Amino acid sequence: MKQDLKSMTLAEMQEAFAALGEPKFRAKQVFTWLHRGATCFDEMTNLSKPLREKLDGLYFITAPRVARKQVSKLDGTIKYLWELQDGNCIETVLMSYHHGNTVCISSQVGCRMGCKFCASTLAGKVRDLTPSEMLDQVLFTQLDSGREISNIVLMGIGEPMDNRKNVLRFLELINHPDGMNIGMRHISLSTCGVVPGIDALAEDNLQLTLSVSLHAPDSATRSRIMPVNNAYDVEELFAACHRYFKKTSRRISFEYAMIDGVNDHDWQADLLAEKIHGMPGHVNLIPLNDVVESEFKPSKRVAAFQKLSLIHISEPTRH
Repeated sequence: MKQDLKSMTLAEMQEAFAALGEPKFRAKQVFTWLHRGATCFDEMTNLSKPLREKLDGLYFITAPRVARKQVSKLDGTIKYLWELQDGNCIETVLMSYHHGNTVCISSQVGCRMGCKFCASTLAGKVRDLTPSEMLDQVLFTQLDSGREISNIVLMGIGEPMDNRKNVLRFLELINHPDGMNIGMRHISLSTCGVVPGIDALAEDNLQLTLSVSLHAPDSATRSRIMPVNNAYDVEELFAACHRYFKKTSRRISFEYAMIDGVNDHDWQADLLAEKIHGMPGHVNLIPLNDVVESEFKPSKRVAAFQKLSLIHISEPTRH
């Protein structure tokens, strides 16, 4: 069975090439080609034909196909639906800001976390994405749009902490100086509150931004809208966030989708401020996407919620 070459690190590729009797610099050449968007070995013109044929017999190269592309007339945001090699589809969103171009990528096909307000969980989880399939979202979005990607957020379909091994490999690949070389400080990783994953990430001590999809500061409300709270209660989650900050000294971003009559009460705003006190945090109030299949509707109290004085709340983010 052919192996996924693009999911390999440069060190692994060098080892594999050495086993084929090839010098290390050949592996670096191939690594560079892959991270520039080569879709087949014949495009790698500085390799001999026998080597290209040998590699083609051992490895495959992932390359998604644009199944649908929507460009906003308002702000130029591009929404991609990529078809993968097995026919599954994933979503990627490209947003342009004054500080650069940010791509929001998926980490799984579907999601098993079951958040009640999220359309991505309706069909459940199909499978994890490979490191190369996450890398491809950044790479081919850049190539197709003609916009250089400067920032990455793992906030698309799927729970990154539920695919932690592949996500960490993707981060290593995207950060490599011979690849796209996007710095960790320009990457945000989102979780719905998988506490062991947060603790493990603290030990990894990566210079990325941890983003927590919080959506409620109290256990009863959070359990109602986010089943993950039954496994990792919000009190455990806040404790893990405090541990993360103590270990890394890095500010956490809290995502909060405003849901009418559910999580938009004044007492919840006060409780949120209390729970993250002593831990520099950034609370991002997000207008809820109106999902037809969901009972929940967007809140009309965003402005009232913004009255908090103990935490900084950003302007609503486009998603």
